[in-house]
Amino acid sequence: MDVLSDVISTVRTGQPHSARIEWHAPYATRFPEIPGAKFLVVLQGSTWLLTHGEQPLQLGPGDVLFLPRGREHSLGSSPQTEGAVDCAGVLRHQSDIATAAAGETVPTLVCSRGYARPKEVPTTFGATTIGDSGDGEPTCVTVGGSYHASASRPHPLLAELPSVVHLPAKVGRRSELPLAVGLLGRELGTNRPGGDTLIPHLLDMLVVYILRTYLEEIRESGDNPGCGFAGALRDPGVHAAIQAVHRDPAHTWSVAELGERAGLSRAAFSRRFTALVKQSPLAYVTWWRLTTAARLLREEDAPISSVATRVGYSSQFAFATAFKREFGLSPGRYREASDPTERPALDESGSAQSSPGQEAPVAGTTPSRR
Repeated sequence: MDVLSDVISTVRTGQPHSARIEWHAPYATRFPEIPGAKFLVVLQGSTWLLTHGEQPLQLGPGDVLFLPRGREHSLGSSPQTEGAVDCAGVLRHQSDIATAAAGETVPTLVCSRGYARPKEVPTTFGATTIGDSGDGEPTCVTVGGSYHASASRPHPLLAELPSVVHLPAKVGRRSELPLAVGLLGRELGTNRPGGDTLIPHLLDMLVVYILRTYLEEIRESGDNPGCGFAGALRDPGVHAAIQAVHRDPAHTWSVAELGERAGLSRAAFSRRFTALVKQSPLAYVTWWRLTTAARLLREEDAPISSVATRVGYSSQFAFATAFKREFGLSPGRYREASDPTERPALDESGSAQSSPGQEAPVAGTTPSRR
């Protein structure tokens, strides 16, 4: 698996959450910060992005937002809109909306001043229609999604991105991003066989294209050249070493061997790697081994001893010690906490209370008053 694909596996700790919302002006809704990444696509109409300390930003059809660390934000029908739609009451009594995974009910929400409700006919993941005769044509239609991730262990690439990445539609036209947006929009706007299987994969694909497009824009503009993890991906030697670690985390890597993969001496490689990735080569190897182990514990039922071996630990005790040091839980407890049947409870604001390993609420379906 290549490094950019690994970002998705690191971010996601279960099925991605998604919801389609029809907005009817006037409205203003706050989406709280979550431990993970969020994205938003404007399918129809326009809306205003409101973030604390920054100027309001108008978003139009095809615009994409990516919030790699789940930053709090608001959407409004105008930059001066006051008050907010309170969807918390709806979600408090219908927790399936906030925790739905593939194959479960994910209704389209209809939001305006003073009310927020699901459409009358609930739909399965990704199967919706645009418009509602009882409310008239919406002024904006968005698709929002989120991935739960450990706030204490973000992927280095996501950790260095801006808190809000805005990709206007005109930027996306130079990449595959608008195609991904179009496919997702069409699937969410129809009720066709196979939608429940397609939507999670389309969401993964969308995030990959978002990251690709952003990195290409950075490279073409010359901003932040050669710095950070993005710079590491552009450095042929360091990228080759990272790829080697990702492809075989169980190998007994040494700095000298990684330097050989990079075509550099041990000392030169170590300096370059540390400068770009902000970790020493062997610290990154350990980080990736434990990150891979966490994914295996979430997704597979293999014995813990087998997981330890697959990520390069000959001793289950040594693996358990290292894992608990990083995650605060033993491998067994982490696996139990990651059980997808465990659903987060909703607090009084309507937000999900996530425990380690539990899935976060859908971005766009747990708003509360601004």
